[in-house]
Amino acid sequence: MKQKSLKSQLITIRICVVTFILVIVSLFLFSFSIRQMAGDFLTQLGINKSSADEKITGSILGGSLDAYGLKNFKNIAKGDRGAVALDLLNYTKKFTTGADFLKNYTEMKNGHKPERPVMQTPDEMRSSLIAAYKKSIADTEESLKTADANLKPIFQNVLESAKKQLKEAEDPNNKQLANYAKNYDGMMKNIEASYQAQLVEWEKKYPTDARFYIKKRLDEFMNETKDIYFSAELTVKNGTAYFVNPAYERKSNRWKMAFRAGKEVVEPARKFVAAWITEIGTQQ
Repeated sequence: MKQKSLKSQLITIRICVVTFILVIVSLFLFSFSIRQMAGDFLTQLGINKSSADEKITGSILGGSLDAYGLKNFKNIAKGDRGAVALDLLNYTKKFTTGADFLKNYTEMKNGHKPERPVMQTPDEMRSSLIAAYKKSIADTEESLKTADANLKPIFQNVLESAKKQLKEAEDPNNKQLANYAKNYDGMMKNIEASYQAQLVEWEKKYPTDARFYIKKRLDEFMNETKDIYFSAELTVKNGTAYFVNPAYERKSNRWKMAFRAGKEVVEPARKFVAAWITEIGTQQ
């Protein structure tokens, strides 16, 4: 199991909230305690509460771990891993019910809402074409007045073409416009049906109740950590640790993160998350 430098892991790995939990817990980035909401643990980490909240929001909503500025995490006692994991989860659970997080979630949800397509009616289509050709004619006529002699033929051709197109647009029997008018209602029905389907998918991905957005990430965490073999043997080659069993070496980064976090972290975290999922319940 290759061990990248801690700095490289923290800066470059793109993760969802599953990895957010595993990485932060396994590397002791946060030692949040409900009993010490603004106490020494923030001083130990070298950040303030505002920065900590911003990192959690960005990690959960954006899927990217923001570890910049967490320079003192090595000082957190290794033997407190399980307690730190539960402190983190308790803090995160409480934080995600707060006004700031919910405001950011709503803004993200609205920012991804599909836009209803706007289509011109047949009359609007005809009017816009006529207006465009008339403007083209007027602009070209002005250019002709000051054009060099060698450019006048070019402008004249453009002018004649615009006048021809204007005449066709004004023709009540224009075939292209007639076909557009004929197919307009059916086209609008198809567009509306597609838009409504997009809204359904949007609502599934970004539920009105932010808890169900978080629940999906919690489900992912449970799936990623359900089969961690914490007794897997390691061997060191040239200063790098590898799994003795090559099958484990081929496991995903998340599996390996959970392995590094350790049984004393993952098991209580899974118990907490399972209870959290049950508390959230099923989306109606």
